Amino acid sequence: MSAIIPTPSVARHVHVVSLGCPKNRVDSEHMVGQLQRDGWALTGDPAAADLYIVNTCAFIEDSKTESVDAILALADFKAARPGSKLVVAGCLAQRHAHDLAIELPEVDAFVGTGEFDQLSRRLGLDGAAATLGHGHRKGRPEYIADHLEPRYVAPNSFSAYLKIAEGCDQACSFCIIPKLRGTQRSRLVADCVAEARNLVERGVVEVNLVAQDLTHYGIDIGQPEALADLVQQLGRVDGLRWVRLMYAYPHNFSDRLIDEIAQTDNCCKYIDMPLQHASDAVLRAMKRLTTRGEIETLLAKLRSRISGLTLRTTMLVGHPGETDADFAQLLDFVKTWRFDHLGCFAYSREDGTLSGRLGAQVPTAQKKSRRDKVTRLQEKISTEILAGAVGRDLTVLVEGLSEETELLLQGRTQGQAPEIDGVVYINDAPDDIGRGQFRTVRITESGAHDLVGEVIA
Repeated sequence: MSAIIPTPSVARHVHVVSLGCPKNRVDSEHMVGQLQRDGWALTGDPAAADLYIVNTCAFIEDSKTESVDAILALADFKAARPGSKLVVAGCLAQRHAHDLAIELPEVDAFVGTGEFDQLSRRLGLDGAAATLGHGHRKGRPEYIADHLEPRYVAPNSFSAYLKIAEGCDQACSFCIIPKLRGTQRSRLVADCVAEARNLVERGVVEVNLVAQDLTHYGIDIGQPEALADLVQQLGRVDGLRWVRLMYAYPHNFSDRLIDEIAQTDNCCKYIDMPLQHASDAVLRAMKRLTTRGEIETLLAKLRSRISGLTLRTTMLVGHPGETDADFAQLLDFVKTWRFDHLGCFAYSREDGTLSGRLGAQVPTAQKKSRRDKVTRLQEKISTEILAGAVGRDLTVLVEGLSEETELLLQGRTQGQAPEIDGVVYINDAPDDIGRGQFRTVRITESGAHDLVGEVIA
């Protein structure tokens, strides 16, 4: 859970809590941008707010629980601020607005995933009458922001997410996202480049490309090489030092895209590729579009053609029907391919999904046991990989004071994405070092997730 960083004080104050993935955070920043345009400012103090917004996640049961807890926490602050309003936005509002309206009468409005551009209208900030009520537009969401839409960027930000598409055309049996976000809507390459330039003008040096299915970008508008085009054009944006690909699924990964990643100087040699499993039987049950053999062919190609590539993936264990033999195949796959970063999650049964209706559900204890086995294996692999960095000189983007101790600074290499990967802790930093700078750091220590080093240039 993250609260968006506040701006200086003005008359009306909004407190925003953004939950879930980076794509949700972009939506939150657009809502804040609208409110700033209308004279509001952010406050980090909920006790001082006149408006509360919770941008929710509803991907799995735990995220729904976290969302409801955040709503109830802000409802308590609202009760102490007569005249204040509480808005629930995002995936939970899209999926459960009717039920939540009954269960949470404290909420003044629900804003679905297709209505982020309607926030000011719903609040009556554009001169029209407020339409706070509990209803929101029905049907599949169609909204997607463009570079002209207001967007909040925190002061002194040097890293940002750039959402290049919304929605998803895939039909993974375990996933509710298409019902929450609608079918894929890709932005034009020129529009994405324009937003990247806007971000750079505001001090951003690292842009992380996100979408529900990044490698499907452009296909819905008849441009199958749009992602390769975008990487190429972002390589020409002055001042943009790092471009990173997140949520790049293995299907539709073209040879030209591989070449652009390899050849474009400011494109991080880093790919986040959610694979979910390695057993063909489980992949079929998940309705994934690739087999283990196809995945391994792609991984070999990526590693042979992109020098110094960092690979991150996500695995899902305990899907209905997953056998001990299927799980053994997954462990073998992880051992063989030695990913730099890997997140493993236990399957969560969700209403409205095909997998949720299957009878062969794996017991909860077994799901957790399998998740823990994968996690322990990956920690061993990560520890061995990071040990190989000791003694090397690496370019590090300085983030500021360490979250662990104010005695150290921290930063990230190209091989460490924000928020989800490890960091580089910087010892004995020089006085002239600052947030958003790129410095050369000599690595002196390593662990399972993080590195330690000292600035040499």
